[in-house]
Amino acid sequence: MLRRVRQSLRQVLLLMARRPDLLCGAIVLSVLLVLAVKFTCSRAKNVVAAARPPVRFFSSEAPVVDLYLGQLDQVERLRGMAEVSLIFFYAPWCAHSMAARQEVQQVAKKLAKQVQFVAVNCWWSQGKCRRQNRLYQYPIIHLFYRRFGPIEYKGPFVAPYVESFILRVITPLTYLPSRSRLKEFLSYHEPGVVGFFQFNSSPQPPGYITYLTSALQALRRDFRGVVRFGIVTNKHVAEAVSVSEDETVYLHRRFNSSLIFPRNERNFTSEAICSWVFEHQESVLQWLQPPGTKSYLLEQELTKGPALLLFLPHNPLGSEPSPVLQQVADIALRYHSCTHSNLERSVTTDSLCCQSVLLPESSTSVCEVCLNLSRLSLPISSFRCSFTSMTQGGDAFQTYLRNCCLHQLPSSLSIKAATSVGCNNFLNTYSPFRQFSACCKKVQPQLNESKTKEEPDVKRLQDTPSPSTIPPSSASHQLGEGITGLRCLTNRTLRFYLLDVALNWPLAVKLGASGNRSSSLHRAAPKQGDESGDGSFAAIVNLKDEVHYVLHRSPAATLTESLEAFIRNFSAPYSVLERHLVGEEDRMEWKEAKHPDEHQQSPPSRLITELTTSSFLPTVMDIHKDVLLFYYTHWCGFCSVLNHIIIHLARLLQGNNTITVARVNVARNDLPWEFMVDHVPSILLFPKYRKHLSVKYPDDLPITLPNLLQFILQHSGSVHYADEPSAEAQGPRPSAILHAEFLALQLEVQTLHHACERLSQQLAQLWRDNRQLKFDIQFIEKNLEEQLREKSRQLEEAVRRLQELADTSETLLNENTLLRVLLRALKDRTEAREQADMERKESEQKKSHLAS
Repeated sequence: MLRRVRQSLRQVLLLMARRPDLLCGAIVLSVLLVLAVKFTCSRAKNVVAAARPPVRFFSSEAPVVDLYLGQLDQVERLRGMAEVSLIFFYAPWCAHSMAARQEVQQVAKKLAKQVQFVAVNCWWSQGKCRRQNRLYQYPIIHLFYRRFGPIEYKGPFVAPYVESFILRVITPLTYLPSRSRLKEFLSYHEPGVVGFFQFNSSPQPPGYITYLTSALQALRRDFRGVVRFGIVTNKHVAEAVSVSEDETVYLHRRFNSSLIFPRNERNFTSEAICSWVFEHQESVLQWLQPPGTKSYLLEQELTKGPALLLFLPHNPLGSEPSPVLQQVADIALRYHSCTHSNLERSVTTDSLCCQSVLLPESSTSVCEVCLNLSRLSLPISSFRCSFTSMTQGGDAFQTYLRNCCLHQLPSSLSIKAATSVGCNNFLNTYSPFRQFSACCKKVQPQLNESKTKEEPDVKRLQDTPSPSTIPPSSASHQLGEGITGLRCLTNRTLRFYLLDVALNWPLAVKLGASGNRSSSLHRAAPKQGDESGDGSFAAIVNLKDEVHYVLHRSPAATLTESLEAFIRNFSAPYSVLERHLVGEEDRMEWKEAKHPDEHQQSPPSRLITELTTSSFLPTVMDIHKDVLLFYYTHWCGFCSVLNHIIIHLARLLQGNNTITVARVNVARNDLPWEFMVDHVPSILLFPKYRKHLSVKYPDDLPITLPNLLQFILQHSGSVHYADEPSAEAQGPRPSAILHAEFLALQLEVQTLHHACERLSQQLAQLWRDNRQLKFDIQFIEKNLEEQLREKSRQLEEAVRRLQELADTSETLLNENTLLRVLLRALKDRTEAREQADMERKESEQKKSHLAS
């Protein structure tokens, strides 16, 4: 068997020696086979490199225990060694964690002797923290006071705020040793809770730990520490708040009677005390501290009603509140001070509940229909201000207005010269409790410190005052001169919110604040006539009506005066406050004059005019031009598709000075309500001389260039001429007007002829291009067919040759096999002859040897 194998290998080697090309091919095939096997085996293994082990996240010099391997079991051991511990859960890749790292290190260096700082890597997959916790955001701060906790911190990761939070947890109770200190403690605008415990008999009275834990429970519920907890140990000091019994919890309230924790009704536990405090506490100011990430904090508060947002400079580590904060707190307290005398005054006022109607004959007179409550004998709580029966009367109500208001104005006396007309009483129904009166008065437009300054051109466009901008003459009579108890005199109740101007300045800018924030002072640098030098900014946001108003302070007015006027104007039935419109700044690009001797600059010619909030009314209300307005947004995909159509339309109308093609981004520019649309894209046409008859492009009509041209020609102000302004209507004669109209029509016809010629040329060019394209396609198809036939013939020839080579190789293989058989037979025969010759020679030698 081995002999045969050796012979076969010898034959193969001889054959390869004769044909070297076969030897090279065999070697190449062997190498490729080895590489394929190796690649397949390597792909079967895990080719992903293992993650690098985590490293220390905090600096080695910082007094922070960094458990970068996620050793969660070490946290419990470290907590037992310190009285107060701060646990910082982080992810090494998180940008918020990296930003908060510097702030936490700064706080740790200051409070290292009082608080133990521990950082845990809760992202490493092999760590115990990642396996046991499911954290959806980073970083997270938990604070433990002895065995109580965790108290989660949800504020901004800024060193002063974090330090202030830690100090609140370290000292949850404020010691009040004297009556003056107690009075000062209760004078703050924040709710105050006082606990009276005597430390005479034992180091710690039985209820002290419970009261201390209730303060920590309050911090867990609200980390900002809105409710302040104090403790009194002297009986003489406790008597100042009418507390004499030991282990008493007293809740101080300003607007209602103060309360004492009912120990006979509730269990004296920390949870019960905390729930009782938050259930009965009164708060007039609320700090909002957005965490800096996406949250619903503002939305949850703004949906409750109109909100007054006050952006103030704030130092969380300040021991005493700032003067600006004290002024705001005083205004908020007086606004919410609804005493019994305020309610009686509101009920006895004749013009408490009024509905004002603008008279159609004049825009300067307002007819006020008021509910007279002088004969009201119903309880105060059952009173409701409603005009349902009047407004539903329809024609009866209009007749009542004509009888009670309109006939009192003498025909010979102009509306502008009228001063005041008496009131008529009218009994709507037979009821001793309701009596209606109507008063027709002239209202003089007044300016207020909080009135937004209009541009001169916008003022000219708005000569006719609207009811919303006319201040009511009875507003001061209804609401009083100040804001004391204003919350009970109006149904437009405000909620007061405070925000740190240094942390929330971008939000203030979005609301309408102007000026740049100083990096050194972390406060706003307002412009002249805008925010004052104290860095404060105020705005009223009414999310339900989707409006907000901005307080514009004059340099001579104080914060208290401006804020009180701002609140009174908002609470009045018809205030002078105007909706603040947020929009992009006008970015007008100018180019230098062509001639060197010209020093003036001229605006560049543009196909489409980009409108903003400030330039919207002057452009759209231009009575001498037809304005085609395109509403779009940056996120609207279909608006981008229509851009080329609007550009082509603007090019066709480029030579026409009477038509303006404009567009406005409604996502970045607020517009007056009467100019808003319900969807985008939308197209509106404002014809010249009759802007009040604006036309909307039909929604069921495709937006194409011919349709837009037909829409403009059909509704243009030049086609259907309306009345011009009074100043111009008196000047020119009718013939001049008709001649000007004829010239305008002739110019439009010429423009359309030019546009038609351009379209014809473009269509002819397109037809020629299409014909040339068809010829090119036919020529290419012929070439492809010829190449296909040639390639097919070459392939058939190659197949025939390959078949011949295959037949030849098969014949050679058969001949090679036959030759090997013949060679084998010849070799065997030769070996047999040689062996026979050798045997014969040996036999002859033996015979000769025997013969000798």
